[in-house]
This record gives sequence, structure tokens and C-alpha cells, in this order.
Amino acid sequence: TCALNLVGATTIREVEPGEVIIFSQDGMNSLPIPVEAKRRFLCSFEFVYFARPDSVIAGKTVYGTRRELGRRLAMRSPCGDANLITGIPDSGTIAALGFAEKCGIPYEQTVVRNRYVGRTFIEPTPRVRELGVKIQLNPISAVLAGLNVVAVDDSIVRGSTSRRMISLIKACGANQVHLRISSPPVRFPCYYGIDTPSRVELAAARMSLRQLEQEVGADSLEYITEEDLLEAIGLPPDEVCTACFSGEYMEGGEDNGPEL
Repeated sequence: TCALNLVGATTIREVEPGEVIIFSQDGMNSLPIPVEAKRRFLCSFEFVYFARPDSVIAGKTVYGTRRELGRRLAMRSPCGDANLITGIPDSGTIAALGFAEKCGIPYEQTVVRNRYVGRTFIEPTPRVRELGVKIQLNPISAVLAGLNVVAVDDSIVRGSTSRRMISLIKACGANQVHLRISSPPVRFPCYYGIDTPSRVELAAARMSLRQLEQEVGADSLEYITEEDLLEAIGLPPDEVCTACFSGEYMEGGEDNGPEL
């Protein structure tokens, strides 16, 4: 919806699945396509990462969902030793604000993002991804030195961003870095168009929580639960796809993928 807002459009409603809408001098007419209806299956990762925060999906604001994810994450996995909350920009920032709000610890923007670099986890090779992280994100030493930091990010896919960011934050003089993730562990491939084709490439599929904690160099690592994710989104659970977290696909299974 954010693109429509930019051109001054008025939102009437969303186009339903299997529907054609015709505008004419007589007004707006809905023409349903005569096919067997299947259940809705909205991507939960849109709310976590892909969608712009100023968008609305199925009547739910992305900004509000991400802020609620941060609040729920703070309730589930607080960090009493921390004296600063920060977000990994850009998609971790709003959840970090919710986390700071709930636990009463100050929030600071301590990481500057180079906006000319794209999404790093979808780059084709590890070398390109590592380089992308290196030139994409840069922490501010003057803010971080001597503090125990909670860094909030939206997800861990391959782990390259988290590992690099924690290393950079500690190099800036932070005493501790506790990583909090506002989505469940990504353990399964997405067969619906996102570049996570193999479980071998997914950090949470290869390692236990404590192994991954050591791999990224965090003093502690905690995720939000799938239950909290669905409650924060606020749509009927059977209409939301969580296949990348749960391995439960709309059609097919984990080994062979859905039949598209």
C-alpha cells in the first residue's frame, strides 16, 4: 500500500484471490474467476522483513506488527545486564524500539546503514554476502564503548550479517553483545520465490541455539516463538505461511517442496 500512498491513491479494499476488478463508467464491478478456492496463505516473512514498514497487509500495519514483535521478544527473552538497546538497520530497528519500550532500557541508533547496498542474504555467494555486510553497516564507536548491548535483528538466515555485526560492535568497545531475533529460527527452505533453496545454507537448520550463539559471537542469543509471531500479526493462523520456520507447507512437504 505504500506505493499507492505516494501517488495519492485512495485505498478502497484489497483485490481478493481469484478476483478481477473492472472499472467503467458504471462504477466498479467484481468478477470472480471460476476456480476452486484454496485457503489464503500470506507470507509471515513479509511482516518480519520484506514489506516496507509503512505498508498495510490484509488490514494489518507492518510497523505495528514489528513493534509488537519487539515487545513480545522483550517479555520472552529480557536481558537484565543490558544498558543499551540497538537495532540492526533497517528491518531490525522497529522491533528494537518495541523491545526498548517494554524493558525500559534506552534505545540508541548505533549502526549506520549504507543505503546503496541491497539485501545481503540473497546474494549468490558467501564472499559477495560478506563484502556486502562489510560495506553496508557501520557501528558508531562513541555510543557503544563500555556498554552491554542488546542488538535486535529481524532474522538469521545464513548468519553472515549477525556474525559480522557482532564482531564490529565488540570492536567498537562494547563489553557484551546480546542478540535478540524478532522471528523464529529459519530452518526450512522457501519454495515460493525467496533465495533459500537448501537447508544446508540455513544457519539455524545446521546448528543448535547454543552452537549458533557461539558461531555469531553473541554473549546470548534468543528468538521469538512462532506463537508470538502469529499473535503479533493478528490474522487467523491457518491463513499465514510459516513454512520457513515450521516446515509446514501449503502443499507438498519439506523434502520435495510444494507442488506448484
